[in-house]
Amino acid sequence: MTALRFRTATRLFAAAIAVAGIASGVASAPPAEAAGIRNCVDITGPQSGRVGCYELVWADGVQYRMTFSNTSFQGATPNELNPFYVLAPQTNAPQGYPPNTFPHDHVVRAIPADNHGTYSVRLQGYFVVCSGQGIVSGACVPTWTSLGGPDPLPLATTVNGQPLTSASAIEAAAEAGLVVPLNLGPGAVIVGTISGR
Repeated sequence: MTALRFRTATRLFAAAIAVAGIASGVASAPPAEAAGIRNCVDITGPQSGRVGCYELVWADGVQYRMTFSNTSFQGATPNELNPFYVLAPQTNAPQGYPPNTFPHDHVVRAIPADNHGTYSVRLQGYFVVCSGQGIVSGACVPTWTSLGGPDPLPLATTVNGQPLTSASAIEAAAEAGLVVPLNLGPGAVIVGTISGR
């Protein structure tokens, strides 16, 4: 069982690196991109990982636009990082989608009210999967998702019939043993800024 967890964690880490590469870039864009920042999942080829981009994220049940400016955090990893949860799509319109990635959504912690909907964070990537207990009990509904490895993962879709569009819902489900947030390691630290809906 430990070897299986290690193999799964290793595959998840590799997938997280791929997701972070799609979801980030450097702050300056070439003149061809002057018309506006693009969705990270639409950037392919040599521009991938080299231009700023955005993806939609959930925070307290509301979708926001998060802009990414780098593919890797430079310097010592901070002690406290906010979670960047990756889970099964919560609506019929996933926030991340093929052909460049697998169908998925993102969830971050609540946006501070005194910041008026704009804040910047260093984030640690986590995949949110249904636990064995969650699947067997029927409390966690998985979406079996291939991340490029030989075995699909049970990305969490709902728990007890409720969507997982807030960090508090995910963390309560984890506390109850119904989902498992899989830490994707130091290579999955990214920087993002939320700026309105």
